[in-house]
Amino acid sequence: MAPRRAGPFSGVNRFFEYAGGLATMFGEVCRNVVTLNFRPVEVIRQAYFLGVESWTIVVLTSLFTGLVISLEAASQAVSYGLSQFVGGSVAFGEVRELGPMLTGIVFAGRAGAAITASLGSMVVTEQVEALQSMGVSAVKVLVTPRLLASLITVPMLTVFADIVGVYGGYYMAWLRVHMSPYTYWHSVQTTIIFSDFYKGLEKAAVFGVLVALVAGYEGFRAEGGAEGVGRVTTHAVVTGIILIFVFNFALSFVLFP
Repeated sequence: MAPRRAGPFSGVNRFFEYAGGLATMFGEVCRNVVTLNFRPVEVIRQAYFLGVESWTIVVLTSLFTGLVISLEAASQAVSYGLSQFVGGSVAFGEVRELGPMLTGIVFAGRAGAAITASLGSMVVTEQVEALQSMGVSAVKVLVTPRLLASLITVPMLTVFADIVGVYGGYYMAWLRVHMSPYTYWHSVQTTIIFSDFYKGLEKAAVFGVLVALVAGYEGFRAEGGAEGVGRVTTHAVVTGIILIFVFNFALSFVLFP
């Protein structure tokens, strides 16, 4: 029997099927949240687990990002007599863009993969099917707490990332060009306003929801044993990172006109 050929619109159909599945799951999670149909203890447990799992990598990533920005900016700025802009440039990039985005990417690679692998393993071992046979909603029990935990955890990790990144920039500016603390921190204070900070956290919250939603949806699509779990886990990480880039552009366009 000859293999079925993909139709000209098969890719479009798959896209809308995937987007529809995500929207349906998100709608069910929102309904659970609005009706308080979830266990707060499980949300806290998941937030602790996901946050601790990602914290070290987030801090290291942000630290070296701040170091690199300052390394590139400090020497050039001082040579042109613009040293008063070094701290501001580091803080500007960290707080508005790199802090939230890199935290979201790291979270997708660590916590997102863990969510998908956990749910996928439950699917292939028929634990999810057993829940559903007892009339228990798998989205309510398994996805809603993880999504709320991600909504809380990613902004908190972003705060750490912002602080570490800006301090890393200061250390490199001092090491590279012996910049005074007053010059660096005065530049930070005069460049960044509070709205930059909380708008960056708004972006981080959206990234947390995206990562958890994609991870949960992919986990429920697992089939074929361990190989299938590995396949959906990889797909969840890739899709989550792509969506973070797309939404980062869209949110930057809206929040920072």
